[in-house]
Amino acid sequence: MNYKILTLSVCLSLGTIAASQAQIFPNLGGQRAGISGLTFLKNDLNPRSVGMSGASAAINGDAYSIYNNPAAAVDLKATSFAVSGLRYGAGITHSLASGIIAQNEYNAFLVSANVLSSGAMDVRTEFQPDGTGEKFYATNTALGFGYARALSQMFSFGIYGKYIHEQLAEYKANTIAVDMGFMYRTDYKDLRFSAVLQHFGSDSKLAGSTLPNSYNRNGVSLESYPAPTLFKMGVSMRPYQDGAHSLLTSVQLNHPNDNAENIRLGVEYSWNDLFFARTGAKINVKGEKWPSFGVGYRQRVGYHLLRIDYGANPTDYLGFMHSVGVSFTLGKPATDPTPAPAAQ
Repeated sequence: MNYKILTLSVCLSLGTIAASQAQIFPNLGGQRAGISGLTFLKNDLNPRSVGMSGASAAINGDAYSIYNNPAAAVDLKATSFAVSGLRYGAGITHSLASGIIAQNEYNAFLVSANVLSSGAMDVRTEFQPDGTGEKFYATNTALGFGYARALSQMFSFGIYGKYIHEQLAEYKANTIAVDMGFMYRTDYKDLRFSAVLQHFGSDSKLAGSTLPNSYNRNGVSLESYPAPTLFKMGVSMRPYQDGAHSLLTSVQLNHPNDNAENIRLGVEYSWNDLFFARTGAKINVKGEKWPSFGVGYRQRVGYHLLRIDYGANPTDYLGFMHSVGVSFTLGKPATDPTPAPAAQ
């Protein structure tokens, strides 16, 4: 019963902290809101991380580590692939496909494709408000490749570069950015420390011209905007682990270049490494004062591992944002406690 009491206490604490965040954390940096572009890069496409309110920089690695901390990718020790999706309203979808290709116990290559699409929208004008019969699209794409290496059993690093393309109708922008992550592990209750720099790169500027009518022959001149660079530090540990039951806790400090500093708190309960329940809270994030939650299920398929994750993030402005993902790990990871099936 102790683990149930502990889990309930943690959940109640998260709710209390989230409700009173305005009094706990001052609005430092809030005046920077809206100064960056390419904001689709800020969306969390890891459903496990969504369920823990984004407190994922220091947790053990999975197939989504590319998106949270590339240094954690070496935890897998096996090749793994994942797909996930985040759905908004109005037909807007955001998808991620990622792969971690383990070379050996110490090295791994990372690859991913991150795409946000608005779907087809009608072209409207002042004189044809119901539409001209033409369609236009808004898409954002980030294609990346990276490398992670374990320098010892305790320390690892990862670097991940990406090419970013943005298209709004006939206007386009291209740029590059880099993610860098570090992770240090200890022998005490799986205590981990991490530091991550994300989306560090050059400015982007939409360019293009269109002539929909006679009074717009000069096109549109737009300013350049920086990428949404984020520096984050995290700590995680397993304060409780007894037989089939395990509790993972995580705390993370975020310092974005385009908004106020904020804190993320996350908890994950695991039963037999098969079923997972998650919750978390965000402190000093406007419009996201309610705790997030999520679940997960992991099952062996032959010698391989299949994992399904779901995360929900309630917001004031966009309602519930749902994230679903499936990951598949080939072979038997060295970190996996589940025995492989016996030969027939």
